[in-house]
Amino acid sequence: MRLGILTGGGDVPGLNPCIRAVALGAADRGWEAVGFRRGWQGLLAIDPDDPASIVANSMPLDRERVRGIDRQGGTILHTSRTDPRTAKGGDRTEHVLRVLDRMGIDVMVTLGGDGTLRFSAHLASLGYPVISIPKTMDNDVFGTDYCIGFSTAISRSVEAINRLRTTTESHERVAVVELFGRRSGETALLAGFLAQVDRTVISEAPADLDTLLPLLLEDKRSNPANYAMLVVSEGAKLRGDAGDDSARARSATARDDVGIGFRLAREIEARTGEGTVLQELAYLMRAGEPDALDRMVGFAFGGLAVQLIEARETGRMVALKDGNYSHVPADTLLGGTKGVDVEALYDRAAYRAKLAHVNGMPMFLY
Repeated sequence: MRLGILTGGGDVPGLNPCIRAVALGAADRGWEAVGFRRGWQGLLAIDPDDPASIVANSMPLDRERVRGIDRQGGTILHTSRTDPRTAKGGDRTEHVLRVLDRMGIDVMVTLGGDGTLRFSAHLASLGYPVISIPKTMDNDVFGTDYCIGFSTAISRSVEAINRLRTTTESHERVAVVELFGRRSGETALLAGFLAQVDRTVISEAPADLDTLLPLLLEDKRSNPANYAMLVVSEGAKLRGDAGDDSARARSATARDDVGIGFRLAREIEARTGEGTVLQELAYLMRAGEPDALDRMVGFAFGGLAVQLIEARETGRMVALKDGNYSHVPADTLLGGTKGVDVEALYDRAAYRAKLAHVNGMPMFLY
């Protein structure tokens, strides 16, 4: 048996433990594991008739190569957001299948978010053996309660928010902390709740400044230290904004300076006269080594992937459902979207998390 492994989309802590678990599980069974560099982009760059291109875009994942990588953040395979169906030159699915066939890859194990795993589901629909492993710091892959990277991103965010309190208090200002989360406000809502900030604005509920700003002023006045803390999802909008999401779909350096955190800070200063502290946590949320939970889930998802392959159950996505490890069809993520249950978990009028009910909810409430 020869397994192929790749990581696609944004990096998150916990990918390397998962890669290690797959590689060691393969070695224990006498199988071979091959890692493809830079996600699906690496496969597109391979000419199976050119050994140099294979060496440049793949690597053997034996025991020695994966030793100690679980203590590292990011991914040793590197990553990209390439989808072979929309690559330069048109749909290159056939090229991917040809490379896999010529390299003798029996099963692909793909670690990624919604975009990467959509192509995995496409390969599965064509009959190619695939095991998908969900990872994203936004925790927004439909079909699983948890994705690798989410816990570490929340922990990083809570730590940074609480550290920022010292500067915000010292200058008696309003802090605006922007967190990653284009389509889902889970990271902002949970981090804001755990850090017990004053107000939180999420992607699923536009902010009305006529309501939000008076609340922040009251928060500041009622605080003996005379400061207030606001957390906002990068994908949040102000009430009345147009529905164009094209700017957020581009890379940070390709966007205009229209980030929601900047806009909110500017409006707070212009409308209230209060000073602000603006902080975009951005990549710091996904940087560094994984926390204990993401190590655990990374190891477990990787182990489960190998066990499914051994049982000849492919075309599956590993998952956590109701607190238990499980697996679902690889195309499950195509069946819906995942985000904050606003009615159950968010008070639109107060811009705060609420726990309408806890009994029976998943550990992270989503």
